[in-house]
Amino acid sequence: MTAAPPEVLAELQELRVRVPYLTGAMVASTDGLVIAHLLAKNAEPDGVAALTAAALGVGARLTEAVGHGGFRELLVNGEFGYVATYAAGVSSVLTLLATADANVGRLNLEARRACPRLAALIDGAFQHRPQQV
Repeated sequence: MTAAPPEVLAELQELRVRVPYLTGAMVASTDGLVIAHLLAKNAEPDGVAALTAAALGVGARLTEAVGHGGFRELLVNGEFGYVATYAAGVSSVLTLLATADANVGRLNLEARRACPRLAALIDGAFQHRPQQV
Protein backbone atom coordinates (compact mmCIF):
# COMPACT_ATOMS: atom_id res chain seq x y z
CA MET A 1 0.00 0.00 0.00
CA THR A 2 1.20 3.53 -0.77
CA ALA A 3 2.38 5.51 2.23
CA ALA A 4 -0.24 7.64 3.92
CA PRO A 5 0.04 11.41 3.63
CA PRO A 6 1.98 12.95 6.56
CA GLU A 7 -1.18 14.88 7.43
CA VAL A 8 -2.81 11.61 8.53
CA LEU A 9 -0.10 10.99 11.13
CA ALA A 10 -0.32 14.64 12.18
CA GLU A 11 -4.07 14.24 12.74
CA LEU A 12 -3.43 11.21 14.96
CA GLN A 13 -0.84 13.20 16.91
CA GLU A 14 -3.35 16.03 17.39
CA LEU A 15 -5.89 13.54 18.75
CA ARG A 16 -3.31 12.39 21.30
CA VAL A 17 -2.99 16.03 22.42
CA ARG A 18 -6.74 16.79 22.50
CA VAL A 19 -7.96 13.61 24.22
CA PRO A 20 -6.66 12.98 27.74
CA TYR A 21 -5.86 9.32 28.53
CA LEU A 22 -5.62 8.38 24.86
CA THR A 23 -2.94 5.70 24.63
CA GLY A 24 -3.02 4.84 20.94
CA ALA A 25 -4.47 5.79 17.58
CA MET A 26 -4.61 4.03 14.24
CA VAL A 27 -6.07 4.52 10.81
CA ALA A 28 -6.57 1.32 8.83
CA SER A 29 -8.28 0.34 5.64
CA THR A 30 -11.63 -1.38 5.97
CA ASP A 31 -9.95 -4.61 4.88
CA GLY A 32 -7.44 -4.49 7.74
CA LEU A 33 -4.30 -2.87 6.33
CA VAL A 34 -2.44 -0.32 8.47
CA ILE A 35 -2.41 3.18 6.98
CA ALA A 36 -0.89 5.08 9.93
CA HIS A 37 -0.56 4.47 13.64
CA LEU A 38 0.65 5.72 16.99
CA LEU A 39 0.50 2.55 19.07
CA ALA A 40 2.55 1.46 22.04
CA LYS A 41 5.27 -1.10 21.40
CA ASN A 42 3.22 -3.82 23.06
CA ALA A 43 0.39 -3.41 20.51
CA GLU A 44 1.02 -5.09 17.15
CA PRO A 45 -0.30 -2.68 14.45
CA ASP A 46 -1.06 -5.38 11.89
CA GLY A 47 -2.96 -7.44 14.46
CA VAL A 48 -4.94 -4.44 15.70
CA ALA A 49 -5.81 -3.48 12.11
CA ALA A 50 -6.96 -7.02 11.32
CA LEU A 51 -9.09 -7.20 14.46
CA THR A 52 -10.52 -3.77 13.70
CA ALA A 53 -11.58 -4.98 10.26
CA ALA A 54 -13.23 -8.03 11.81
CA ALA A 55 -15.06 -5.88 14.39
CA LEU A 56 -16.11 -3.50 11.62
CA GLY A 57 -17.61 -6.41 9.69
CA VAL A 58 -19.59 -7.63 12.69
CA GLY A 59 -20.71 -4.11 13.57
CA ALA A 60 -21.84 -3.42 10.01
CA ARG A 61 -23.79 -6.68 9.81
CA LEU A 62 -25.39 -6.01 13.20
CA THR A 63 -26.55 -2.48 12.33
CA GLU A 64 -27.93 -3.72 9.02
CA ALA A 65 -29.68 -6.72 10.63
CA VAL A 66 -31.57 -4.51 13.08
CA GLY A 67 -32.37 -1.86 10.48
CA HIS A 68 -30.08 0.86 11.85
CA GLY A 69 -28.27 1.55 8.58
CA GLY A 70 -24.56 1.67 7.86
CA PHE A 71 -21.76 1.37 10.39
CA ARG A 72 -20.65 4.58 12.11
CA GLU A 73 -18.85 3.62 15.32
CA LEU A 74 -18.18 0.88 17.82
CA LEU A 75 -17.09 1.23 21.46
CA VAL A 76 -15.66 -1.65 23.47
CA ASN A 77 -15.23 -1.14 27.21
CA GLY A 78 -12.67 -3.50 28.70
CA GLU A 79 -11.52 -3.89 32.27
CA PHE A 80 -8.56 -1.56 31.71
CA GLY A 81 -9.84 0.80 29.06
CA TYR A 82 -11.64 1.48 25.80
CA VAL A 83 -11.23 0.54 22.17
CA ALA A 84 -13.28 2.79 19.89
CA THR A 85 -13.59 2.42 16.12
CA TYR A 86 -15.15 5.02 13.82
CA ALA A 87 -15.91 5.04 10.11
CA ALA A 88 -13.55 7.48 8.39
CA GLY A 89 -14.87 7.67 4.85
CA VAL A 90 -15.68 4.73 2.63
CA SER A 91 -12.32 3.00 2.76
CA SER A 92 -10.87 3.53 6.23
CA VAL A 93 -11.53 3.42 9.96
CA LEU A 94 -10.09 5.26 12.93
CA THR A 95 -9.38 3.17 16.02
CA LEU A 96 -8.54 4.81 19.34
CA LEU A 97 -7.25 3.20 22.53
CA ALA A 98 -7.82 4.90 25.88
CA THR A 99 -7.45 4.08 29.54
CA ALA A 100 -10.43 3.45 31.81
CA ASP A 101 -10.06 7.04 33.09
CA ALA A 102 -10.87 8.52 29.68
CA ASN A 103 -13.89 10.75 29.20
CA VAL A 104 -15.85 8.80 26.59
CA GLY A 105 -17.84 11.87 25.57
CA ARG A 106 -14.63 13.76 24.77
CA LEU A 107 -13.22 10.71 22.99
CA ASN A 108 -16.33 10.50 20.78
CA LEU A 109 -16.45 14.24 20.14
CA GLU A 110 -12.85 14.51 18.99
CA ALA A 111 -12.98 11.30 16.95
CA ARG A 112 -16.18 12.38 15.19
CA ARG A 113 -14.54 15.69 14.31
CA ALA A 114 -11.37 14.00 13.05
CA CYS A 115 -13.04 11.38 10.84
CA PRO A 116 -14.17 13.70 8.02
CA ARG A 117 -10.69 15.25 7.87
CA LEU A 118 -9.06 11.82 7.79
CA ALA A 119 -11.51 10.60 5.16
CA ALA A 120 -10.70 13.55 2.91
CA LEU A 121 -6.96 12.98 3.30
CA ILE A 122 -7.07 9.23 2.78
CA ASP A 123 -9.75 8.94 0.13
CA GLY A 124 -8.10 11.77 -1.82
CA ALA A 125 -4.58 10.35 -1.56
CA PHE A 126 -5.42 6.79 -2.54
CA GLN A 127 -7.97 7.76 -5.18
CA HIS A 128 -5.29 9.51 -7.25
CA ARG A 129 -2.57 6.87 -7.04
CA PRO A 130 -1.55 5.04 -10.20
CA GLN A 131 -3.07 1.63 -10.80
CA GLN A 132 -0.73 -1.24 -10.00
CA VAL A 133 -0.62 -4.16 -12.38
